[in-house]
Amino acid sequence: MHTVADLRAVRPRGRRAVVMTMGALHAGHVALVRAARQLADEVVVTVFVNPLQFSSEADLETYPRTLDADVAVLRAEGVDVVFAPSVDEVYPGGEPQVRIVAGRMGELLEGEHRPGHFDGMLTVVHKLLNLTGPDVALFGQKDAQQLALVRRMVADLNMGVDVVAVPTVRDPDGLALSSRNVHLSRTDRSAALVLSRTVRAGAGAALQGRPPADVLEAARAELATADPALVRVDYLELVDPVTMTAYPREGEPAEDGLLVIAARVGSTRLIDNAVVSWADPRSR
Repeated sequence: MHTVADLRAVRPRGRRAVVMTMGALHAGHVALVRAARQLADEVVVTVFVNPLQFSSEADLETYPRTLDADVAVLRAEGVDVVFAPSVDEVYPGGEPQVRIVAGRMGELLEGEHRPGHFDGMLTVVHKLLNLTGPDVALFGQKDAQQLALVRRMVADLNMGVDVVAVPTVRDPDGLALSSRNVHLSRTDRSAALVLSRTVRAGAGAALQGRPPADVLEAARAELATADPALVRVDYLELVDPVTMTAYPREGEPAEDGLLVIAARVGSTRLIDNAVVSWADPRSR
């Protein structure tokens, strides 16, 4: 379906789940769809390249668009509705004057390197939640900051939607799946594996009972093996998975953390993360 009118004409058949995508679907998106089918009677997938999330017109124009192939994948997975609107359909009056503002959390980490990105993301997520009317919305753990912000928006605005995280899907070599991976050369792809090795090293240190400072040091040691000519790091941080602030939260007992990394490999910017859990709480 391409119009809001057509979408609204379809009444939910029981519990409805939504999976929001920008297309160029891969196995990570399929995992979201399959998880949605386990949680709901009806699955709606949106395919929309949201211009508000791009700081560069060039990045927007080069983002892969493969709608026919995406629909074929979703049909094979038994998806009930694919909503693939145009920009004019989503923003009929042009760029919206009223937007969702991500606040302080949206200025950290990814927000610092991509100003305004999360305002654009939350605005379209809010809009698509209103249009699709789901009971549950599924998001990938790979985009951890996006997940945290959507959860905060849903809670702050009393939106009445369950937000479910689906674990990151990886290729056999460990690289987290991303629509941007197609831009990696063979050399770039080999270099990019340091991201998954880095977060895995930190998570492994925690399971050995090592304290947060050592967890971050273990991750940094692995990252130091990368060729700086190929891998340019934006950040590597151990953060609270709810607030995305430095771990642990000041004045509160430490819970599980999140090790997050972003780097540009060649011309492609990649992110990854790992949940950091301590096997023995006393080791914290």
